[in-house]
Amino acid sequence: MARVHNWQIGREMSYWYPESRPSRQFAAIFDINKCIACQTCTLACKTTWTSGRGQEYMLWNNVESKPYGFYPLAWDLKLLKELGPQEWKEGTYEGRTIFEAARPGERALGWRPDDIDYANPNVGEDDCVGQVENGAGLEVPHLNWFFYLARICNHCTYPACLASCPRGSIYKRPEDGIVLVDQGRCRGYQECVKACPYKKVFFNPMTGTSEKCIACFPKFEQGLQPQCFVNCIGKIRMAGWISPPDKARPDNPIDYLVHIKKIAKPLFPQFGLEPNVYYIPPIHAPSSFLNQMFGPGTEAAIKAYRNADDDLAGLLALFGCTEKVMPRWKRQGDMVIAMEENGSEMLRVPMREPVHIRPAFDIRHGVTRTNCP
Repeated sequence: MARVHNWQIGREMSYWYPESRPSRQFAAIFDINKCIACQTCTLACKTTWTSGRGQEYMLWNNVESKPYGFYPLAWDLKLLKELGPQEWKEGTYEGRTIFEAARPGERALGWRPDDIDYANPNVGEDDCVGQVENGAGLEVPHLNWFFYLARICNHCTYPACLASCPRGSIYKRPEDGIVLVDQGRCRGYQECVKACPYKKVFFNPMTGTSEKCIACFPKFEQGLQPQCFVNCIGKIRMAGWISPPDKARPDNPIDYLVHIKKIAKPLFPQFGLEPNVYYIPPIHAPSSFLNQMFGPGTEAAIKAYRNADDDLAGLLALFGCTEKVMPRWKRQGDMVIAMEENGSEMLRVPMREPVHIRPAFDIRHGVTRTNCP
């Protein structure tokens, strides 16, 4: 096994192939605090990519309620149990990744879901920790909590699906880091399904091959964000490019949120895959749960989010404002500007939406305004 650097766990780790980062890496940020679990993203992906035979159960994008929601069932709990205790010390992960904890003869620690595990994609939906009885009120933060977790393929820097494939049918595109399956080479061994800790590779029994989220690369190649991003009702998503920490650019929206402000965190970084989808943690969930899910630093991330300065608040206002990928941004006074890579202006939005209060009596028409049912 090769030794590669994983900046998310703060150390070198063992991986089956030498480190080879793409020229640019696709990345995304989801703001959990704005997700309403409307599943519009799920349906947008479903109707675009997985409406064929053998794809009925496939949800390349799904939204689940944590802590009791899973798709497939218990995808994270089973692996966390097998991985065992995980220790972080000053930002460095001292436990074992799934590659370092692999059983003899296997390339990654994993498990293959049964068919029944995919039967209930909305299991645990809106189930909270604790109970609300007799009309009890809730305050933020509160003991009775849950939050929505939207998930797609993380297009990892060190994909377990790629490492485990005996056919070499899974590859990472050098131009954008998107992870794809060459179905011409795939023979349906399902080692990728077993190895992926996020369970975002699916087996099609009709074709006998594996399939997965492709980050809508035909759109991304044209500078457009994926379907689940542009259809998001809550405007929680932003897609773009991420740089290594030592090359972070403040005018890159993804770099600014991940590396500069450090408010967006990877999902289960201790697995060792260096996932490239990041989450702004929910402000009302216990830090112990969030630290296990997103690694150390979630309390500082939530504090920075709740006390956002003008620059951070302005950038957050750009989420969902256009279907185009925004490589650069800047703030000018009360306006936030999205820019092309060459610095030309793409669009601008106000940091605060103007408020217009109409008088109850309309003098021009001589009528009193009322709310219509």
